[in-house]
Amino acid sequence: MTRKNKTNRTSNRPDNRADIYTRITNQIITALEQGIKPWTQPWNAAHAAGAVSRPLRHNGQPYSGINVLTLWASSMERHFAAPIWMTFKQARELGGHVRKGEKGSPVVYANTLTRTERDEATGEEIDQTIPFMKGYTVFNIEQIEGALLHKAREGFMSRIQCGSWAT
Repeated sequence: MTRKNKTNRTSNRPDNRADIYTRITNQIITALEQGIKPWTQPWNAAHAAGAVSRPLRHNGQPYSGINVLTLWASSMERHFAAPIWMTFKQARELGGHVRKGEKGSPVVYANTLTRTERDEATGEEIDQTIPFMKGYTVFNIEQIEGALLHKAREGFMSRIQCGSWAT
């Protein structure tokens, strides 16, 4: 699909907003077809390395909302034991790299913007709240290679096993 962007250049990238909705919907449908309810926490001890945890960002902050469901589903589908996820760029910044051929998992960032506009009829300033959602791809730490990352993974896993991040 070719579309115009804000600077009137054309791009061959699909619209990320529609793409992320489709990717997450398809992931949930696939899990349901396999008899898995992706909205239930995966308490299966074989899946977890220690205590079961919400998926975590590379800095230890837990994901929330639909991201928990999609990352749990990805973990179960690919048999990941570690709950730690990061972007390609974050892996590189930590001295690692995503292994060739690895497939990432979709997550979303949703927020709102507040824009102040002037009402032409009254001259009054009105705050307009505009919701937005941005989709991006993350990789489980088990898909990433690099000396610094393995030390980080060991530290994360020992903290999770002690229960300091288990939720």
